[in-house]
Amino acid sequence: MKLLETPISGAHLIEVEPARDERGFFARSFCADTFRAHGLEGAFAQAGISYNILCGTLRGLHYQLPPHSEVKTVRCTRGRVFDVIADLRPTSATFGETFQVELSAENRRTLYIPRGCAHGFQTLQDDVELVYHMTAAYAPEAARGVRWDDPQLGIAWPLAPRVLSDADRTWPFLSEHEKLPE
Repeated sequence: MKLLETPISGAHLIEVEPARDERGFFARSFCADTFRAHGLEGAFAQAGISYNILCGTLRGLHYQLPPHSEVKTVRCTRGRVFDVIADLRPTSATFGETFQVELSAENRRTLYIPRGCAHGFQTLQDDVELVYHMTAAYAPEAARGVRWDDPQLGIAWPLAPRVLSDADRTWPFLSEHEKLPE
């Protein structure tokens, strides 16, 4: 498994390194020792699945406030998504910057998202599934978001949103946030 740094401080793209033979392959997608060696958190408290029926579904940009802030890993296990993280940490050198990457069942990439970064994605085809691992349990009272179309973030989503929740449609812009995650 390879950990590739992204332009967002503390965020990494994880690529598998398959050991192939006539049966197929085996590859590590997580290793606690490798995470520790790179200063990454890997004590996951919860895992989840996001299933999305239609192409163009947009979810995000989500995060949780302290003390429920979380590190996430996200991997697409069926289909393809345009995946985005936004750095919301006011003291970060990359505050307000975003990173976008395609995650797919075919490329088997995983995105490591540090605390204080918001996450979202858009499906690029019908029938898409993602697997999440989080270091903190979901806390509804700490759930927050930033508008998917915030001009300050300048995310060039590949498709016009076809499905978007009311919450995702009405999150405040980054400039309207009173308290950002640390």
